[in-house]
Amino acid sequence: MPSPEFPRSSLGPDASAAAPSTGDGERHAWERRFTQSRTPGSSDFLALMRQRERGKLKVYIGSAAGTGKTYRMLQEAHDLRRRGVDVVVGYVEAHSRAETESQIRDLEVVPRRKIEYRGVTLEEMDVDAVIARRPQVAIVDELAHTNVPAARNGKRWQDVLLLIDEGINVITAVNVQHLESLNDVLERELGVTIRETVPDWVVGQADQVVNLDISAEDLRQRLREGKIYHPDKIETALANFFTDENLTTLRELALREVASSVDRSREEIVRRQASGGVGARRTVDRLMACLSSDPPLSRVLLRKASRIAGRLNSDWFCVYVQLPEERPDRIDSTVQRYLVENIQLAQSLGAEVVKLEGRDVAQILVRFAIERGVTLAIVGETRRSRWYRLRRGSIVDRLMTGRRGLDVLVISGAEDSEFPGGGRERRPALASDE
Repeated sequence: MPSPEFPRSSLGPDASAAAPSTGDGERHAWERRFTQSRTPGSSDFLALMRQRERGKLKVYIGSAAGTGKTYRMLQEAHDLRRRGVDVVVGYVEAHSRAETESQIRDLEVVPRRKIEYRGVTLEEMDVDAVIARRPQVAIVDELAHTNVPAARNGKRWQDVLLLIDEGINVITAVNVQHLESLNDVLERELGVTIRETVPDWVVGQADQVVNLDISAEDLRQRLREGKIYHPDKIETALANFFTDENLTTLRELALREVASSVDRSREEIVRRQASGGVGARRTVDRLMACLSSDPPLSRVLLRKASRIAGRLNSDWFCVYVQLPEERPDRIDSTVQRYLVENIQLAQSLGAEVVKLEGRDVAQILVRFAIERGVTLAIVGETRRSRWYRLRRGSIVDRLMTGRRGLDVLVISGAEDSEFPGGGRERRPALASDE
């Protein structure tokens, strides 16, 4: 398993998720694909649990709050218990929903850890207590949750990975808007900034991903009936986040994410069958995202690279070529901070980050691609003027003309204009066009 600090691969949604289709034909095709497929139940997960010692991960994914993820997890917990499986609730927040609370009562709940923080007592999952209890299955809700600073891990998904490493099977849930690679999509399409996110590779390594699909109108009706939020928040939610347009977009993104999971599972089965039951080496292309210290376009580039890598089920690299003037003792402190943040983002998205040094950026990138078997380079469009490019050329142009079997995908930076500092002169997405 990749470590939370430095994951090696990303298995997020595909690049087409960056611009969700509004056409009825394509959406209905996605819906038919999952309506016709069998939804994995508790018996399927029980069979997975018996395959090996390391814990298994099952993720329920939904388009928004209120799709029934928590309720379905608890139903499965009861089903597993009837089958003789030792199940506990590691953490579930009922949000005062009577139906959910009724499902928790008959299950064993591991007491939460109480933590004092800024004069307030808060409760978090006691991951050490769950490990000490050592159940076969732990139910852990709200995968994207940020823990109190004094907790063992910063994020709940890190708690879940720890349980899995300890041999405990986990059933968890997350809303699609919390996937890290979709952050820019949601901000652009819905005007919503999501603060709590889960790296795509965490969901990508799940043994089962189950989508709980519900139409936008049915979800809005559940909201009106008070089954999601408190009555004083209903009208505000209906007018803002829970609009038909927003919910339809989120629903399609959830379907696409599960489609990626289905494709990955199918490819793994085919590889194992072809290799006599042993996982075969990947035959898909590798890709690299060419990073620079340009902050806004780099974020867009990295998230798109993550989605493409997820669709290809491929390892990917984030390659940064450091110029002599970008050494730590010479680079502007603000640019350096943005660069570090982008490198951390690349790691959270599942990239293997590689820093190279030199002056001829295009030549260095091509050489790296040849050495590491990279066949697709993802770069940002140059910000240099046409006159500058005619006189001195650009890295993008040099990659396109001397690529030696390397395909080049150029990402537009048109959607980054609202980034703080967007009015200042910024470098192109590649390390330099000097």
